[in-house]
Amino acid sequence: MLITLPELLPPEALAPCRATLETASWMAGQATAGHVAAQVKANRQLPLDSPAGRQLGTLVLAALGRSALFQSATLPAHILPPRFNRYEVGEHYGFHIDNAIFQSSTAQQRVRADVSTTIFLSDPDTYEGGELIIQDTYGEHRVKLPAGHAIVYPATSLHRVAPVTAGVRYAAFFWTQSLIRDDSRRSLLLEQDLAIQKLIQQHADPAAIAQLTGVYHNLVRCWADV
Repeated sequence: MLITLPELLPPEALAPCRATLETASWMAGQATAGHVAAQVKANRQLPLDSPAGRQLGTLVLAALGRSALFQSATLPAHILPPRFNRYEVGEHYGFHIDNAIFQSSTAQQRVRADVSTTIFLSDPDTYEGGELIIQDTYGEHRVKLPAGHAIVYPATSLHRVAPVTAGVRYAAFFWTQSLIRDDSRRSLLLEQDLAIQKLIQQHADPAAIAQLTGVYHNLVRCWADV
């Protein structure tokens, strides 16, 4: 399931965020890619120990904590520290699937990548190309969102970033280990959670809402990987 998070980062946070990225020290993106992915990766990335990256990562993690939709869609057990990339003219990232396991640089533990998230940090009218292209059973989805918006999708997805043909594209990206490993089960739980929230807003029968909420939590209890 592909889920858009509108204005995950508020407009007032984007200008200082981009100013930090524009003055940061970048390295070749291949340095953090696996052997296969490095052959199709041509972009720039902040070093994992970059002070600028850590500062902006804290900002992103705080925004995720405030996003009820992100929490409901991913049911996070662990969130890897956000990373940041830059695509200039001619740079791209060919089709690949993200690594299954990452070593967390902060928690000293291995984290399974169940869910991928990309946050667009550049206004779409400031660059050309650079779409995030995700393949699933329904075909290809070309994603180019307003600055501050994010896209959440299964880490098992084959995806790429189209070449940038003008301007500069900045983005944040990271992976989440979910309490629910299976994407189809996460999707079902999200649909049920959203339906419950809608019934609450409509002041539906409290007994029915309580019953549905109980079913939701019992499904989580059955499926949770803890």
